[in-house]
This record gives sequence, C-alpha cells and structure tokens, in this order.
Amino acid sequence: MQDAGKELVGRRVLVIEDESMVSMLIENLLCEIGCEVAGTASSFNEALQKVKSVAFDVAILDVDLNGQHTVPIAEEFARCGIRFVFATGGVLAALPDALQKVPMLQKPFQREGLARALRTALS
Repeated sequence: MQDAGKELVGRRVLVIEDESMVSMLIENLLCEIGCEVAGTASSFNEALQKVKSVAFDVAILDVDLNGQHTVPIAEEFARCGIRFVFATGGVLAALPDALQKVPMLQKPFQREGLARALRTALS
C-alpha cells in the first residue's frame, strides 16, 4: 500500500476490462493500493448490468470491450455523476466534450499511475 495515500484505502472500484490477464493485473494493483474490487465486467452488456447492481466509488473503464467502444457507458457515467477512469491500450479518437477531462490510463500502466488516475477521478 505504498505511495497511494490514505484517500484510496477502502474505495470500491468496478473494473470493466475485456482482457482477463489485464483485469487480474488491475485487481492486484487495486489491492496493493488498498482499494476493494467491487466487481468486474468483461463485456458491454455485463458492464451495464454491473453499473446498476454493484455499489462502487469509482470505475475503471476500458475504452474498447471486444471491439465495442464504451463511450456510451462513459457518457452515462458522466450524466449520472459516476466517477471513472478510462483505460486504453491504443490511441483514443476524439471524445465528446463531456468526457475530455476524464483521467486516462495508458496501458501498460504501473501502480502509481493507477493510484494517480483514481485520485484524480475521485477529487
């Protein structure tokens, strides 16, 4: 739990990621910084279901789930005041204005980068 700061300890995080190995890495990093994994989703529809059924403080949202862009989920997050971080392994096309200031994690990322993005999303 080094370097993360106390503000992340106990925060519940929803992980929306389609690559199982990346999801496991994120879950491990979250545990290292003191967060709790509130749930995971690996597809667009599963993500929509989890958002409605899981209590969480912040989400990590992969920009692309099995070829399906997640901007509609992000726009719903923004409309509802849900805090989140984008994660991407590629170049992100232009985002709508409402999403321009969302923290962005470029894969691969390290623990401190994840902690920084989460702190930014929660501030």
